[in-house]
Order: sequence, then C-alpha cells, then structure tokens
Amino acid sequence: MNVADKVRSPCVSICALDNDDMCIGCHRSGDEITRWTQMDHEERLHVLQNVAEREKKSLIHG
Repeated sequence: MNVADKVRSPCVSICALDNDDMCIGCHRSGDEITRWTQMDHEERLHVLQNVAEREKKSLIHG
C-alpha cells in the first residue's frame, strides 16, 4: 500500500477530550487516538465511520 492509499487521521488540531472520553475536535475516543498509528487500513476505515456517526449526533444535539 502506498502513501496515497493510507487512511489519514481525522485530527483537526483541536485536541480536548470531553467527559465521555471523546475528542471534541475529531470525535475519536481517547483509545482510538492512542491506537491510530497501530491500526491497519480496515480498522481506520471503521473508526472513520464511527467518527462520522458521532459528528452527526453532535450536530443534532449540539
């Protein structure tokens, strides 16, 4: 897999965890952030799907 195929981090440089251990910037859990560099391609895609769901919920409830 070349560099262009790698799943990039959703980090937006707003790094702060809320009371639920979710980053208010990228919507990843503390565990997902910590493990990101060790995750394979499929795991990262799964995290990004979760991030999209969390982001939608935060816009609805925010």
